[in-house]
Amino acid sequence: MHLTPMLAADVPWGTIIMAAVALLFVFFVFAGIWASRYTKVGPNEVLVISGRKRRVRDPDGTLREVGFRVVKGGGVFVWPVFEKVDILSLELLTIDVQTPEVYTSKGVPVRVDGVAQIKVKGDDISIATASEQFLSKGTEEIKNIAMQTMEGHLRAILGTLTVEEIYQNRDAFAAKVQEVAAGDMANMGLGIVSFTIRDIRDAQGYLEALGKPRIAQVKRDAQIAQAEADRDAMIKSSQAQQAGQEAKFAADTKIAEAQRDYQSNVATYQAAVNQKKAEADLAYDLQKYKTGQLVKAEEVQVSIVEKQKQIEL
Repeated sequence: MHLTPMLAADVPWGTIIMAAVALLFVFFVFAGIWASRYTKVGPNEVLVISGRKRRVRDPDGTLREVGFRVVKGGGVFVWPVFEKVDILSLELLTIDVQTPEVYTSKGVPVRVDGVAQIKVKGDDISIATASEQFLSKGTEEIKNIAMQTMEGHLRAILGTLTVEEIYQNRDAFAAKVQEVAAGDMANMGLGIVSFTIRDIRDAQGYLEALGKPRIAQVKRDAQIAQAEADRDAMIKSSQAQQAGQEAKFAADTKIAEAQRDYQSNVATYQAAVNQKKAEADLAYDLQKYKTGQLVKAEEVQVSIVEKQKQIEL
């Protein structure tokens, strides 16, 4: 019953400490190994871990065995010795697509330059396909393979079109190249984000001759537009002058009418004043006459009275 305490008491403290240190050492070693084998990537990258086989199901439902697994945008522990990790970029790649002289459907040789934006598509099947095709290749090799694929389809489509169709419908031409090339690119796990025609040229002067009627038409249209603009400007200027003259005449007429009305009112007022003055003068003369007659009558009466007084005396 007292054996265990006795055995514990018999173990030296130094041994216990060494065991604890050894355990800590083993722990940190495993932690260091785990940390060194834990690999992380950003959202625009994919981890491709190879070394152990696993079964995957294709879109048609078929099960097949592959020797890798993929992790998109995150981290995973990679077993040492048994597994190897590679990084596949999902970033956009820009490639310049240039053709040598290619004969169009009417036998006119032209050169075409274009710019394509491509990338590894983000679905699992495309990533697996791109991993099988490009994992051991660098970015420049991927761009070169994609460029050759695009160039081949570009040259093939050039041979089916006329120069006029290519030159006048660049967007339709670029869209057709992108559509036709998309299948081969998808077989490599790549997708075409965009394809743009940058330049179309020829050494025979065909495109220059093709553009001359259009240039002449543009110049003619510009001259006609300028003449029409000058005509419209002259018409509007004449209309503005006419409107100005009409406004001036209307203003002068109103001024004359106002002056006429003023003078008429002044004349009417003066006539009324003169009439009142004449009436006043006539009334004054009449009153003066009446007053004179009264004075005379009084004078006569006074004379009569004086004469009577003289007679009486």
